Amino acid sequence: MKSTSRTFRLTLRSNPKQIRRVEGLLKRVSEVIPLNEIQMHKLMVAVTEAANNAIIHGNRMDPEKVAKVTCEVAPPWITFVITDQGGGFNPETVSSPLEEENLLKASGRGIFLMKTLMDKVDYQVGPTGSRVELRLNVDNE
Repeated sequence: MKSTSRTFRLTLRSNPKQIRRVEGLLKRVSEVIPLNEIQMHKLMVAVTEAANNAIIHGNRMDPEKVAKVTCEVAPPWITFVITDQGGGFNPETVSSPLEEENLLKASGRGIFLMKTLMDKVDYQVGPTGSRVELRLNVDNE
């Protein structure tokens, strides 16, 4: 595997239709570092969930705000950082989608999915936005 580092960037308007652009970013990443089907699926779900949360929950679909997705490929790690311009949130207060009262809810699984699919998930939350870092070790698969 190449040990070359490479960075990719994507700016998304705060419109849920922008989420589909994540797939194009992942295709560009996979041209630099070969991803198997499982890795691609994990990244697609986790990064899409993070971008969706940034647009809908962070920016509240405010057309004046953007979400940014940055990907750094530094084998064996792929690191995605997703930021928004919202008011922040407390990840500890997010309900578990596995609790019985939440099983049938249409939303609320994003953070759970990110933590399940990625090797590492970190949050930095402040009054001017949130930052989610997703890391996947591609040598683990």
